[in-house]
Amino acid sequence: MMDRATVESIDDFRAYGIEAFTTTRETGSFGTANDDPVAQVMGRWEGLQRFVALSAPRMATARQVHGKRVLTHSSSWTGWLRADAADGHIAPARGLGLAVTVADCVPVFIAHASGAAALLHAGWRGIAGGILGVALRDLRTAGFPSEDIMVHLGPAICGDCYEVSPDVYATLTGRSVARPTTLDLRGLLSDQARSGGVRSIAVSPFCTLCHQGRFFSHRGGDAGRQLGVLISPS
Repeated sequence: MMDRATVESIDDFRAYGIEAFTTTRETGSFGTANDDPVAQVMGRWEGLQRFVALSAPRMATARQVHGKRVLTHSSSWTGWLRADAADGHIAPARGLGLAVTVADCVPVFIAHASGAAALLHAGWRGIAGGILGVALRDLRTAGFPSEDIMVHLGPAICGDCYEVSPDVYATLTGRSVARPTTLDLRGLLSDQARSGGVRSIAVSPFCTLCHQGRFFSHRGGDAGRQLGVLISPS
């Protein structure tokens, strides 16, 4: 069962009745590429599903591909949905838990006072593809304008630690550099959120590499993965 004492909770969403958190190294890895036995990793996932089921009858995850596809989930099913090739989820109605795996990429938590919510996995490719803009557009279409939602950018590699090649830097900023340069992914997402009309934006103080004792970091050599989890109870 998920232990709230071993996760990094997001207090911002509690006023909306939404529980959101990032798991930690202490919680254990949810990735299958590390040395943990598969049965142990799947046991953690099954524990998460049981935890979600205490307050929501549905849980959605996906095979992540560093793209911009965002799935909008109905309330016509129960259980654990594991979709293919997507990096974002939207829950227009309460009764759904969402989870994404991260280990330097940004878990993007989105909430509306009605209980509508979204959760994204945003690395540089997803940011370049405009995954946040896709989610904001789909939320507007569902009746949730950007100015009424809250965005929280969870634990991820910080702008002082994340160095990218000149071509990646140019792709994301439109500016040319001659050598590898550091880049702030959460700063880019904050700018995109503001440009999309979002007024309430919060950023976690944690860097997955600076705080590698608490979180898994891909750049730090970890094969483990933590989760961003968002639950909008029924």
